[in-house]
Amino acid sequence: MDTMETTKIVGGLCGALLIYLMINWAGEIIYHVGSDDHGDGHGEEVAMAPADIYQVEDAGAGAANASEGPSLDELLAAADVERGGKVFAKCKACHKLEDGANGTGPHLFNIVDRPKGAVDGFAFSGAITGLGGNWDAAALDGFLTNPKQYASGTKMSFAGLKKATDRANLIAYLATIK
Repeated sequence: MDTMETTKIVGGLCGALLIYLMINWAGEIIYHVGSDDHGDGHGEEVAMAPADIYQVEDAGAGAANASEGPSLDELLAAADVERGGKVFAKCKACHKLEDGANGTGPHLFNIVDRPKGAVDGFAFSGAITGLGGNWDAAALDGFLTNPKQYASGTKMSFAGLKKATDRANLIAYLATIK
């Protein structure tokens, strides 16, 4: 084997390694799910307990919901804002956190207690604009459980979050985005 042939082999291996690293890098950027430093400047540094951020009124659920597990109030009181940020990774393909930065879906800046269907520059479906009221914690929980059932005819294609703790963590996280 001469020097030219060795150089070709080493060059081919280096080129293949470079292509592999570039594809890996591009894949991490496109499909990144973690929250390494996401959220700087969005209010996570505010030292408030999730129970102090919002108020949820009991709609008289009574003993029927007692056997289903903790109430929404209990879940929100124990919610983890950091985990909520990780749950938000499922939302960020369509929703932005910056004020006025609409994506496929409306921005979620200051969403907790905001009137439903009231984001300038976003064309909501009639299903959302017809709901009325505000996005309080109970309304967000209902919508995040099953968007199509909560607002029949909504354009949102997300199936929902089945785990009540994930919903509570996400609501606590969104309550910090002000």
